[in-house]
Amino acid sequence: MSEMKYLDLHGERVAYREAGSGEALLLIHGMAGSSATWRAVLPQLSKKYRVVAPDLLGHGESAKPRGDYSLGAFAVWLRDLLDELGIARATVVGQSLGGGVAMQFIYQHRDYCERLVLISSGGLGPDLSWILRILSAPGVELVLPVVAPRPVLSVGNKLGSLLMSAGIHSPQAGEMWKAYSSLSEGQTRQAFLRTLRSVVDYHGQAVSALNRLHLSSGLPTLLIWGDQDRIIPVAHGYAAHDAVPGSRLEVLSGVGHFPHVESPTAVVEILDDFIATAAPHADLTNRKW
Repeated sequence: MSEMKYLDLHGERVAYREAGSGEALLLIHGMAGSSATWRAVLPQLSKKYRVVAPDLLGHGESAKPRGDYSLGAFAVWLRDLLDELGIARATVVGQSLGGGVAMQFIYQHRDYCERLVLISSGGLGPDLSWILRILSAPGVELVLPVVAPRPVLSVGNKLGSLLMSAGIHSPQAGEMWKAYSSLSEGQTRQAFLRTLRSVVDYHGQAVSALNRLHLSSGLPTLLIWGDQDRIIPVAHGYAAHDAVPGSRLEVLSGVGHFPHVESPTAVVEILDDFIATAAPHADLTNRKW
């Protein structure tokens, strides 16, 4: 996997992975994740495309300021990052929270977008795992340091390594453990809670783009979902597919919330075919240089 790169954006450190050349792909990870989530697909994608996968603000190795972690703020941040990297247009790929960010990015900065790809995307309906609903509750910040202390997570990471070496490993469980492990660090934990509460409450997802998806008419759109997703149900993928005429939906059998981790070869093949057959959107209006 490509090495981390760093730059300063508005006085804050941005960590990102970049590899390959050609048409640009912007990969946006999910809640409590990082650019490392793309490790299984990035090498193959970078053979054909210029792939940029940032650690969102508050995640991974990027800065974790006390600030705005709303979808709109992430969208502006990504626009400025693309400008800094000299990328005028990209196919925008978002997974889970990253899908919600991607849809907000399309809404605010459509002229930067050639295509939209949503993988197990958030922001398409209220249904959500009960775990994330509980974590959005007031007072959780007092409990998390106890249930996610560094010593326990250190032991868990060692156990995970042993299971992997023995060939006993679930890609989905591994990805969820990485997210959980990140919460042992104070600044990451606070950024996570700010991000989560901007889109989730005890009822579930509090933000939905379904009533605005018609505004993306004409933008080539691909949806990829696992039929065993227990975090965000595949029904959301079907609903989004119905809401966007001409969109393409690929449902992967036996796959959970992380198709790009659980079935990376299939995801790369689907992306390749989509990019090859879907002409990029050509709306360049209102661009401010």
